[in-house]
Amino acid sequence: MGTLRHFCKYAVTILCVTVGISLPAIAQDKDIEQLLAELANPETRNWQTIERQIRREWSKSGSASMALLLQRGEDALETEDYDAALEHLTALTDHAPDFAQGWNARATAFFHKALFGPAMDDLSHALALNPQNFDAMIGLAVILQSTGMRAEALDVWHLVEALHPHRPELQDAIGGLQRSLGGETL
Repeated sequence: MGTLRHFCKYAVTILCVTVGISLPAIAQDKDIEQLLAELANPETRNWQTIERQIRREWSKSGSASMALLLQRGEDALETEDYDAALEHLTALTDHAPDFAQGWNARATAFFHKALFGPAMDDLSHALALNPQNFDAMIGLAVILQSTGMRAEALDVWHLVEALHPHRPELQDAIGGLQRSLGGETL
């Protein structure tokens, strides 16, 4: 699994350089590494449970007030109140700039407001802090595809595939992009 983790970090670094994102190296918690290794195994049957556990771990800020801001932001996203979500999540990223989930959640709010530049900037922060954040990668892939950067989107979907081969939208996204690129494999 170490090789896959290094490949993913290398590939994300190359991709981030391509789209102008900087990426420092970080170390994952050992429990998260084990969960990610299980999730990356295509034979894993309980992937939804593992995915939830990973997200739960990634959502731990270590601060009750930051957890409240994240929860309020996520609640606002659920009710499609994107302005309120941006308020809560901007407060979160201002007060906890090293908390990747804050950046990822705020990117979601920006995306829903069709503010792709700020969304990509926030995703760059999220991925710099947590290069294995498959949710941030999916967000990046969707934005790249939405903005016509299909080859780059395909690269990101392949990175997602290496980390989380169980995502339901994965094969459709990869197949559709490969067809739109004339069957190219990158």
